[in-house]
Amino acid sequence: MTTSPAIDVETRPARRIPFGLAVLATALPMFMATLDNLVMTNALPAIRLDLGADIEELQWFMNAYTLVFASFILMAVALGDRYGRRTVFAIGIGLFTASSAAAALATDPTQLIVARAFQGLGGAAIMPLSLALLAGSVPERRRPLAIGIWGGISGLAVAAGPLIGGAVVEGWNWNAIFWLNVPIGLIAIPVALALLPNAFGEKVRADLLGLALAGLGVLGLVWGIVRGNDAGWDSAEVLLGLIGGGILLALFLLWETRASAPLLPLRLFRDRSFSIANVVGLGFGFGMFGSVFILIQFLQIVQGYSPLEAGVLTMPWTLAPMFVAPLAGIFAPRVGTRTLIVAGLVLQATGLFWLAAVMTADVPYGELVGAFIVAGIGMGLVFAPSSTAVLANMVPADTAKASGTNSTIREIGIALGIAVLTAVFTGAGGELTPTGYVDAAIPAVLTGAAVVAVTAAVALLLPAGRRAAAHAPADAEVVAEEPVAVAG
Repeated sequence: MTTSPAIDVETRPARRIPFGLAVLATALPMFMATLDNLVMTNALPAIRLDLGADIEELQWFMNAYTLVFASFILMAVALGDRYGRRTVFAIGIGLFTASSAAAALATDPTQLIVARAFQGLGGAAIMPLSLALLAGSVPERRRPLAIGIWGGISGLAVAAGPLIGGAVVEGWNWNAIFWLNVPIGLIAIPVALALLPNAFGEKVRADLLGLALAGLGVLGLVWGIVRGNDAGWDSAEVLLGLIGGGILLALFLLWETRASAPLLPLRLFRDRSFSIANVVGLGFGFGMFGSVFILIQFLQIVQGYSPLEAGVLTMPWTLAPMFVAPLAGIFAPRVGTRTLIVAGLVLQATGLFWLAAVMTADVPYGELVGAFIVAGIGMGLVFAPSSTAVLANMVPADTAKASGTNSTIREIGIALGIAVLTAVFTGAGGELTPTGYVDAAIPAVLTGAAVVAVTAAVALLLPAGRRAAAHAPADAEVVAEEPVAVAG
């Protein structure tokens, strides 16, 4: 999934480069990583058939990327501050490119899962640092324009992902969706090194213990959920994952209260807007994108559409945020972030309940498209206002950590959502066959819809957000929120 990184503008003078080249050098690798999101999702049925993967392995194709990506976002920001943002950015591009080639060459599910994990590590460096480098490379007066273009390119990548992925898988093979990244990466690395300034930030000691505790804790929880139906919910393997993961996360929170330079400053959660916005991010990622994982395969496995046809049919969903999110950003200062976020979540829940209500093996597309549009509009209403709510009361020194925290929590929600909703699917007897899919997919999508609906109720606790949105500083700290797709 894509992130919503904050711009931590370097206070020291930075070498200025032509505006267009600055956008190119930062947006090209971001486009590569963002495009990979729905390209991968749309290719899952083809990968399953070619590699003989089961539904548990399909989850790990997604979650290997998501978990590593989420775990290393904040660490990548810290490493960029210490060793140079351009340096870490280029390393991230190189790692993403190399692991894309490894994914393309995978001949069994385990190889692809490992490659996807390394892709997540590279993506964690690309996404937060691309926007920070862009902000430090353009004049202050042109920064809003640069950020707008950056967000538009990201939105284009998300919207084009299903179409490009479908065309590539249908016209060539699934391996080619990863080969696409290689020439882009090989061009992006020298361009970034030649054009971008190597800005530095505050150099603090890396919180490696915090990183290990949080990463392993979330991995344990997801592992336990994924293995629950097959191994048994009372098996030693599952209990170890669930209980052990919970203990590690508790130790992480305890450590963060004592660390001199914590990976996650818990003091940020004293702010109500920040705390509730992160609950929204968690529930939004869990319910919406867990459901997307189930629904994207319904069109191909059950209804028999080709990957390209499935990409075209889901365009009302994927394209809507491109148009709605900018409008939400414009109207947020007038109507308040809370109103937009609650309305967006209600629309998303409505769309998912609608899909669950009409889902049958032979449901006409005309009965689905309305739900796609409603859900897409809802997603667009949440993106920019939730980012504003996260940063509403943050001082400039905390914006990068706050935005990175929100991205991390949202990605964790996506991983948990895919794991839990798939567990509901398999627990209901679901199979990846045209006749064994729908009856189990309905309760899974209903679960996702219910989580989004509960999240909408929680979002009512947000501050109204009118004044904060209207008076947010526009120069020193700017946030761009792009349409988000299923992670990785």
